[in-house]
Amino acid sequence: MSPASMSLSADALIVQEVAPRDGLQIEPAFVPTEAKIALIDALSAAGFSRIEVSSFVSPKAVPALRDAAEVFAGIARRPGTIYVALVPNLKGAERALAAGADEINLVMSASETHNRANMGMSCEASLDAFRHMVAAARTTRATINATIATAFGCPFEGAQPVEKVEALVGRYLDLGVDGVTLADTTGMANPRQVADLVGRTLARVPAERLTLHVHNTRGAGIANVLAAHAAGARRFDAALGGLGGCPFAPGATGNVCTEDLVSLCHEMGLATGLDLDALIGLARGLPALVGHDVPGQVAKAGRPCDLHPAPARNAA
Repeated sequence: MSPASMSLSADALIVQEVAPRDGLQIEPAFVPTEAKIALIDALSAAGFSRIEVSSFVSPKAVPALRDAAEVFAGIARRPGTIYVALVPNLKGAERALAAGADEINLVMSASETHNRANMGMSCEASLDAFRHMVAAARTTRATINATIATAFGCPFEGAQPVEKVEALVGRYLDLGVDGVTLADTTGMANPRQVADLVGRTLARVPAERLTLHVHNTRGAGIANVLAAHAAGARRFDAALGGLGGCPFAPGATGNVCTEDLVSLCHEMGLATGLDLDALIGLARGLPALVGHDVPGQVAKAGRPCDLHPAPARNAA
């Protein structure tokens, strides 16, 4: 059955692919524009409903994504897929909207220290900038998502109060955003913490408008996804091969691995609408693309249903 023909159930897990942006932003070797476009087109064909294509940031800050406009111009847009751009400021938002992004993703941190490191400004300054970015987007057809980074902990400040994160969700909603993302930027979350914050957030944000962005820095990524799903969340970011990390957060290694998560979901009977065989094939090509091994496991070991012949026994 093709991904497009799958009917997703109410408990389906919607995977949003972020490897082209969050996965490649930290790579020291520049991935050619044509290769990025080919990767995104292949991800579209695998059935993703949302793909984060790139980020319109300063090339000096993130040189790996200096070709964001060219990538947006070159991709073949699949009907039904939303192509997202992360934007740090009004200039970035204007560039993303001019490039035809279907959605812009605004981001600030729950942590003041991380926001200054990541965005170069205070949290209040970020929120003030968001007002202008939302106004710019409302002159187009693009939707607006807003991310709270370090929602589950900051590498500089430690745990962030739940009430602080809840207040930021409220301020995002007051700005009129279409969706909210809770991000475990450096993989500090645990399943109980995730379930609690997701439950609190779902009291204000419908499940179809809430996304979890989970990193696997300490090996708890998929456990946190399943805890969030059990608490009612349905949309999750993941990166092919487990690529990624924040350049401005110490120790923030890769995202939850897309093909590992999709494989587990399918084993558990949770629909994703994605072509797992295609994802595994793409993941196996990543080392050649980025020049090093990647963390994903299913691409190395195969699916649980991929059986092997029994070893021959030596005759006595």
